[in-house]
Amino acid sequence: MSQRDTLVHLFAGGCGGTVGAILTCPLEVVKTRLQSSHITLYVSEVQLSTVNGPSVARMSPPGPLHCLKLILEKEGARSLFRGLGPNLVGVAPSRAIYFAAYSSAKERLNGVFQPDSTQVHMVSAGLAGFTAITATNPIWLIKTRMQLDSRNRGEKPMNAFECLRRVYQTEGLRGFYRGMSASYAGISETVIHFVIYESIKRRLLEVKAAQHMDDEEEESSKDASDFVGMMLAAATSKTCATSIAYPHEVIRTRLREEGTKYRSFFQTLTTVPKEEGYRALYRGLTTHLVRQIPNTAIMMCTYELVVYMLNG
Repeated sequence: MSQRDTLVHLFAGGCGGTVGAILTCPLEVVKTRLQSSHITLYVSEVQLSTVNGPSVARMSPPGPLHCLKLILEKEGARSLFRGLGPNLVGVAPSRAIYFAAYSSAKERLNGVFQPDSTQVHMVSAGLAGFTAITATNPIWLIKTRMQLDSRNRGEKPMNAFECLRRVYQTEGLRGFYRGMSASYAGISETVIHFVIYESIKRRLLEVKAAQHMDDEEEESSKDASDFVGMMLAAATSKTCATSIAYPHEVIRTRLREEGTKYRSFFQTLTTVPKEEGYRALYRGLTTHLVRQIPNTAIMMCTYELVVYMLNG
């Protein structure tokens, strides 16, 4: 892969991640609140922010719409964009690193395995995910802490620099890497997503090629239907992957909470079901899907569009 190709994938990945993050930020805040063990919401006039462990299992957590309504009532509309700053700071380099690493790994592995095979896509996605997670985990920890910071209307919200200083003073440098083990486990979601996505994308290209087989002149330009197909492929693949690997999301949020009792991936994986039931590992899944599907579709479509325009 040439230096120009790498830069194209870096820029396209950054653009895709940024657009998706801005449009779906409120849903991510709701999802993170639902995943947390400290439910900072009022249900039937009772504040549950101090309720933990077995008590939570006996109380039905609020649904996404109820959660959204209560956040708006107690904290205001601006709270739905908490953590957007770190998200924008992190999403562009994270996605850029990811897509560049994925494209570079796929290019090299095509010379080792059968070109564009399932093995190539799986290993490429795994390596890309590992690289991006290791480089950007501190940014995502700050974002999660800010999203969980529920202060009422009129109170000054915690900013990124205050959160950064607070983490360093209380937990040291190691604190910035909380939840990274869960993120590594989440690579399985990324691998499943890209394997399915590349498979659907290849099928769509084969169908289009067959449709134009009889044409005198080969049609090389992409039309609107191509990008719609890519969005549907991304949405389908992400839905399957997310549903299978979702518990790592809840575990990661628990590990990133301030003053958390959760210490490691496997300790959290056993503690949450024991205290709250297995359904707790899927808390916020509906919101996550509602956010992730359009976010991924927008991101992948923007990525493909930018790459096409720059290479066109």
